[in-house]
Amino acid sequence: MKMVFRWFGEGNDTITLDQVRQIPGVEGIVWALHDVPAGDEWPIEKIMEVKAAADRAGLHLKVVESVNIHEDIKLGLPSRDTYIDNYKKTIAKLAQVGVKVICYNFMPVFDWLRTDLHKETDDGSTALFYEKSKIENIDPFELVKQINENSTLTMPGWEPERLQYLTGLFEAYRGVTEEDLWENVKYFLDEIIPVAAEHDIRMAIHPDDPPWPIFGLPRIITSRDNIRRFLQLYDSPYNGITLCSGSLGANPGNDIIAMIHEFAGRIPFAHIRNVRVFENGDFIETSHRTQDGTVDIAGIVGAYHENNYEGFCRPDHGRHIWNEQCRPGYGLFDRALGIMYLWGLWDAYSRSARMERKVNER
Repeated sequence: MKMVFRWFGEGNDTITLDQVRQIPGVEGIVWALHDVPAGDEWPIEKIMEVKAAADRAGLHLKVVESVNIHEDIKLGLPSRDTYIDNYKKTIAKLAQVGVKVICYNFMPVFDWLRTDLHKETDDGSTALFYEKSKIENIDPFELVKQINENSTLTMPGWEPERLQYLTGLFEAYRGVTEEDLWENVKYFLDEIIPVAAEHDIRMAIHPDDPPWPIFGLPRIITSRDNIRRFLQLYDSPYNGITLCSGSLGANPGNDIIAMIHEFAGRIPFAHIRNVRVFENGDFIETSHRTQDGTVDIAGIVGAYHENNYEGFCRPDHGRHIWNEQCRPGYGLFDRALGIMYLWGLWDAYSRSARMERKVNER
């Protein structure tokens, strides 16, 4: 397991790379060019700027999250070929700086969804929260407005400029079904995976967050069966998944441990985080500690260890603790605590395995 840490760039993150490199076991950053619109080719000059910053801190930049997919690709419009061509050119440029994994998603319109960015918990910390009934009754335009008014930094998937296009996007998706989305993602894979393989970069789709349709928009990367179907669309080690325990864990019916055992060879990138799911369908993000949420984090790390996982891993969203002023879900303190919890589990499993081998050798 290779530990990495998501970083949003100089001037767009409250966390410095000097702080990141002090977290034990962190080898690299998970990054993106967040100011480049979806569908545009990434400029090599900006890529090299991130590389220079990572080099100064002694961190690699082998994992990109995300090279976003233009909506025309998801919609299957004739213009998609232009945006796919830009995507191919970006892949080639990222290979020049040693990128090995590209995380992306195929969620229509919204990359993720919460109703409260700072829901207060019993211990005084705050966390990202999803209130099911509110989603069922809120105007999505109002939700976008609330998200942007409550964050001083840009929120990937919730950029202010999306608001002006929201009406057109909802209209464009009218009548688009899950099967349409499956056809369009297959078209994308058929074009992209050969290029990714040529440059030795593994594509890793992120599950839908949350893993069910919202506002009438279809979603397809939601379950074990759907992940299996997705991987069969293009059967190649370069077509993989970013297995996110938090996104999939919002649905208690998802057996994430079983997914790890089945798909281990196709998981180049793992997001590990915990959520507590309530009986009414609400959920809140918690610390990474197993007992604090509904997701069996200890079992998940054990499954990765049992499969000798050598891919990249990062702690996902954290709470906001100790009065830290930070990007919602992406502070330093709770994610660093999460890393140490994950390492503690990993080290315990490693020690147990060594002891078992010694007993068997006697």
